[in-house]
Amino acid sequence: MDQNSGDSLSYGASSPELKRIRNILAAGVSRNCPPWLASDSEDIVQEAFLKVMNILKGNEGKTQLSSSYLWRVAYSATIDEIRRRRRRREVGMDAEIIEKEAGSSASSSEHRSVGTEIGRGIRDCMAGLLPERRRALTLRLLGHSIREAGDLLGWPFKRTENLIYRGLADLRKCLEGKGLKP
Repeated sequence: MDQNSGDSLSYGASSPELKRIRNILAAGVSRNCPPWLASDSEDIVQEAFLKVMNILKGNEGKTQLSSSYLWRVAYSATIDEIRRRRRRREVGMDAEIIEKEAGSSASSSEHRSVGTEIGRGIRDCMAGLLPERRRALTLRLLGHSIREAGDLLGWPFKRTENLIYRGLADLRKCLEGKGLKP
């Protein structure tokens, strides 16, 4: 580490240097993280840390990164997570929403039993899919884009897209065979 400059860091593989990088990133994330995302701040710090480590790995530890650069990485990682959440339209379930749902007519026992039957049918049909189609389709049903699913699985976009659409067709056919309309 460069002892003469408090703003510039020279990175190798030593633990104190890595701790310092992580501490700067954590401070940057905590400063920029909105309250509704605070519970995931550690995940954001890890994403930012991985970005920095990839930069350092590519330059074999010869790169010097300033503290201000690390703050920008933390800010960027926080903004990326906010955008990802908004794109997926994730909404937290607080107690008031749960109580409203529990008291609504939509949660009648008949409606719940139909939902249980459909859920069981989907699980059974998913279990019968080819493993690659099942993995790709599961990620898609969990809300990942085709590109994100492909990245997670290490597959090209076109292959992932084909597996998802074939999996959806198989799932539809299986559900219709069980008398369930998707």
